[in-house]
Amino acid sequence: MTDPAGMLDEDSRAALRAWPGGTWHSPQLATLTRHEFSDESWIYERKLDGVRLIAGADGGEPQLWSRNRKRVDASYPEIADALAAQGASSFVVDGEVVAFEGDRTSFARLQKRMHLTDATTARRTGVAVHYYVFDLIAFGGVDLTGLPLRTRKRLLHECFEFTDPLRFSRHRNGDGVEFLAQACARGWEGLIAKRADQPYRSGRGRDWLKFKCVSGQEFVIGGYTDPKGSRSGFGALLVGYYDGTGLRYAGKVGTGYDERTLRELRGKLDERSRTASPFVDEVREPGAHWAEPELVAEVGFSEWTDDGKLRHPRFSGLRNDKPARDVRREA
Repeated sequence: MTDPAGMLDEDSRAALRAWPGGTWHSPQLATLTRHEFSDESWIYERKLDGVRLIAGADGGEPQLWSRNRKRVDASYPEIADALAAQGASSFVVDGEVVAFEGDRTSFARLQKRMHLTDATTARRTGVAVHYYVFDLIAFGGVDLTGLPLRTRKRLLHECFEFTDPLRFSRHRNGDGVEFLAQACARGWEGLIAKRADQPYRSGRGRDWLKFKCVSGQEFVIGGYTDPKGSRSGFGALLVGYYDGTGLRYAGKVGTGYDERTLRELRGKLDERSRTASPFVDEVREPGAHWAEPELVAEVGFSEWTDDGKLRHPRFSGLRNDKPARDVRREA
């Protein structure tokens, strides 16, 4: 087994601590910014359109965790197998699981895997997944979170062999503005900018920033409208986000669904039916039906209107890795 301490200088070794054990660590989260920049003290990575995955082993088989600490081994068994094949008995890594549609990552395609709870069914979907690993939290019983990001990335590259479905999340140094322009031209979702000299800090802060090529975020589903014509299920979802006053209404989302999604999502909403609106704002939608605000949807849109509503929203899929109460308007 690789000894990370043996690859470090004396100052870096002084930042090391013993890992307390376990396969989970609360992830570090990025903050959205509209002020793109270039800086040699930052690194820039591709923002992937997938789901966050913390993976680790502690003397046994690898375990996979979602961002909200739910076990997802059965959804991505080939990733667990690939990590087990590395032969490392103790580690924790951070990364993103994606599925591809052509040469672009597709959150909609990943939907066919992320809600499954049976490994055999997951393998039979025909949807290939890849795990882009971008950070090393612990290895060989050593806590690496106190090291600078550049050092953690170097150790990650040296401690693991990256063959599909495991992939090393590469980065660019310094030139964030040019890289973002290239990313948007390639149809990527955006970039993540990270302070290269900082330790790993759980929770949301400004050491990691999101540069987006297109707008999009999570929203809480609080209701729906009736379908019209030959459409089944529902017409549009009524969505919102939380602030200090409660669940704020952000508009209705009427596109992005296939027939199966309309039927299945209507069933989930019926199970959560309620008589009163969960929104603190008045919602003027004739024939609106209300639901307990528990389901979280990923929604793409062109921009926010002046009155705080979504322009041209489109449903991308349900998320199971973020509690509804944590959904805020990104700004």
